[in-house]
Amino acid sequence: MPSEYQAPAQALAIGPEQAPNSVVLAPMSGVTDIVFRRIAVRLGVGLAVSEMVACRELATGDQEARLRAEGDGVGTHIVQLAGRDAVWMAEAARVAEASGARVIDINMGCPVKKVVGGHSGSALMKNLDHALELIKATVAAVSVPVTLKMRLGWDEHTINAPVLARRAENAGIRLVTVHGRTREQFFTGQANWNAIRAVKDAVSIPVVANGDLNEIEDASRMLEASNADGVMIGRGAQGRPWFPGEVAHFLETGTRKEGPGLAAQHAIAREHYDGLLSLYGRETGLRHARKHLGWYLDEAFRTAGIAVDGASKGDVLMAGTPEDAQMKLAAIYDRLAWRIAA
Repeated sequence: MPSEYQAPAQALAIGPEQAPNSVVLAPMSGVTDIVFRRIAVRLGVGLAVSEMVACRELATGDQEARLRAEGDGVGTHIVQLAGRDAVWMAEAARVAEASGARVIDINMGCPVKKVVGGHSGSALMKNLDHALELIKATVAAVSVPVTLKMRLGWDEHTINAPVLARRAENAGIRLVTVHGRTREQFFTGQANWNAIRAVKDAVSIPVVANGDLNEIEDASRMLEASNADGVMIGRGAQGRPWFPGEVAHFLETGTRKEGPGLAAQHAIAREHYDGLLSLYGRETGLRHARKHLGWYLDEAFRTAGIAVDGASKGDVLMAGTPEDAQMKLAAIYDRLAWRIAA
């Protein structure tokens, strides 16, 4: 068993909801669509959170918001809401619950300028009293558990995640997730897993650590540094929805599970691609799928042990029709398979 391996935390419990393991797929706008989440759950992740959903849009019936909040086939259906108005947060939470959500997650961690400029996401960490108003309104609106995702603070001078977590627990939050960076760091530098330990020490509810889990062995190091109850994987799962399941296997057994070969990767990429076309329609689905195909191809070239062929990859991403994209995608996987076999 690897020397850095640490016995895993128990499988996560969010109130009455019991996850099969302690690994969570992060909510990522434009990434964790329902198709991606279904695949990740099938391949072993414990929980998969929806894309961030704007509360007002969901409450007023916006179609794209409804698609983002879709949750059939993902086990414990978790909808993440973002907003700045307590009334809209409460109403969106009620809509999500009525549509099948078994957990509501509140976003106070998104660092994107468009979100924080609207006083949502991690901007809420600058005003904890207002943040608590949103939490209390959301908790009161639904009967399902409510969780919270945050960063360490707005900047290095305002590290207030432990305070927010403690106040959130007192307001009824059942689990908190902490990304080990401040908002001002965005995704630069390294996530500070050690700083998450202060949040764990401040509360009695489960804490999930997030940030820079890109290799399987990172999970045990993250748990050891943070003392968290679980881990959340975001960018590390892009182009490899099987990765969170591999991490769960490692934490449960201490052994590495062999990753999918190129043929299996191609099948998953096709399943995701076809699912996006079905979900959004051909034209919109084609646009949504491009970034995913790019990530799948990056992983395919890595698996083959060769540098990414930018020209071939670009041909796939710029294909004008789904049929053309699928044909070119298959050609690349076939070529890489021959390269490995040679």
